[in-house]
Amino acid sequence: MPSRKNRLDELDYQIIQTLHTDARVPASDIARRTGANERTIRKRIERLVEDGVIRLTAILDPAAFDYLTAADIFLEIETELEPAILEQLMSMAEVTYLALGQGTREISIEARFKDNEELRQFLGRTLPDIPGVKVIRYALVPRILRNIDEWMPKKEDFSSSPTPFPNKGKGGMVEAFL
Repeated sequence: MPSRKNRLDELDYQIIQTLHTDARVPASDIARRTGANERTIRKRIERLVEDGVIRLTAILDPAAFDYLTAADIFLEIETELEPAILEQLMSMAEVTYLALGQGTREISIEARFKDNEELRQFLGRTLPDIPGVKVIRYALVPRILRNIDEWMPKKEDFSSSPTPFPNKGKGGMVEAFL
C-alpha cells in the first residue's frame, strides 16, 4: 500500500488545516483563501472524507455535561477473555478511550466521571467485577493539554504534487470537527 504522503498535496494540507481550525468554513471561503476553484475544494473535501483521511464530526465537551473528573486507567486482562472484556469496556459510557498493548495483557483506558465518588466506584467495584480484569494503576487527569482533536501532521507529511487516492475505506490521519 503506498503511503498517504504521496497522495496528499499542499492544497489538501491547506484544506485540512482550515477545517481543523473550523470545520464549518464554507468551501467558497477555503477557495478564496487558497486561490483554488470552489468546485475543486468541494471535490477534495469529499475525497478526503470518503478515503478516511478526515472525519467531519461533533466533539462533545465532557464539562458541558458535568463530567469533571478524568482518569487514565491501566488494566491487566486474562487474554482468553479479551473479546468479552473489550465488548464490555466498549459499552461503558464512562470509557472515552480504549487501547490494547501489542503483545501484552495490558489495556489502557481513559474514563470520565461527574465526581470522585463515581471514579472510586468504577475503580473499586465496576472494573474488578468484570471477569478477567485487574486494575494495575491509574492516574487522575486534572487537565488535558492536547487531545486527538488538536493533532495535525507535519506539513512535510504532504507531498508537493497531487495524486489520486485509491479508496481504502475508514481510518485516517487527521480529523476535522464540526
